[in-house]
Amino acid sequence: MAGALKPRWNPQVADAVLAVATFVLSALVGQRAYPEWPAYDLPAYVLAAVVSFPLAVRRRAPVTVLIITSAGYAVYLAGGYQPSFNFWGPILAFYTVAGLRSSKVTTACAIPLGLLMMWSGFADELLSPWVSIGQGVVVPAFAWAFGENVRKLHIATALLRAEQRQRARLAVMEERTRMARELHDVVAHHMSVISVQAGLAGYVFTSDPPTARTALDTIGDTSREALAELRRLLSVLRPSEVDESFDPAPGLDDLAELAGRAGADLEITGTPRPLPSGLELCAYRVIQEALTNAMKHAQPARAKVFVDYQATSLMVRVISDGPVVNRKVEASGHGLIGMRERARLYRGTVHAGYRPEGGFEVELTLPIGERT
Repeated sequence: MAGALKPRWNPQVADAVLAVATFVLSALVGQRAYPEWPAYDLPAYVLAAVVSFPLAVRRRAPVTVLIITSAGYAVYLAGGYQPSFNFWGPILAFYTVAGLRSSKVTTACAIPLGLLMMWSGFADELLSPWVSIGQGVVVPAFAWAFGENVRKLHIATALLRAEQRQRARLAVMEERTRMARELHDVVAHHMSVISVQAGLAGYVFTSDPPTARTALDTIGDTSREALAELRRLLSVLRPSEVDESFDPAPGLDDLAELAGRAGADLEITGTPRPLPSGLELCAYRVIQEALTNAMKHAQPARAKVFVDYQATSLMVRVISDGPVVNRKVEASGHGLIGMRERARLYRGTVHAGYRPEGGFEVELTLPIGERT
């Protein structure tokens, strides 16, 4: 995964260093043998190499490495040599098996290793029989315990990385959903305004040229605004190319212009006050979508927008008084679903439905906290 932390060292290089260090220490300790032990001669060096050097690939083939190191150590003991530091070769290999393989495989490997450790204890005349037997039990047990902890840590790390990848995928999906909703709001609203104004311009083109010209001017302004919003929105896909000259996201201060384009009346009550930009954008988009639906599904209609700044909440109502053309909009409209999802992000609610006296109504409630 991009950005994941990498170890400061190469595990293969570390294992190679471990193998060489084990061989060197085995030779140094072996050379200090008691007089009654056979001299640390060439066969002892060869067997020490057989015990130590396979540790360089212990992560790739842990069971095979354990078999080779154990066999080499058994031949080494059979030759009558001092146990020396070769004692650690099979233990490190078994620790690797416990860390990388299943408990069943580890159990099968623990029994012969325990017997080998007992033999090593009996070969050292300085150890009592009971200590040698205990060595055959305790040493594999400790190596197994440490290896098991490492295995659990590897599993937990893998699960954590999988969870991080899943969270990243979910974050991407949420961002795509948000952008799809933004695109829907921008395109649907502005195209609806353009469609209505184009129809009006065509209808009065010869009979009322000034009105037609005004409609065409509105179409030009709306299309330019739509392009600016689309550029601002799509620039999120290329963060390194974001133009800082883009206008900020729309808010409640832009409602007058929004209502004017849609030919709606705007009424604001209460005392307007600064609100979080995300919450303002939420309210703006809900109003925008409601006006879009009014133009698409209730033509001809006159819409009214009511904004009420209350002590602990922001109340918004968008009412259209025209006949509803598509009565399925409430049940299946993607716009209304987007409104409710937006409001839910800010612990708000959206209620939409037909009015008994005709037309359609959308009501948004957003908690904004006590005024200070």
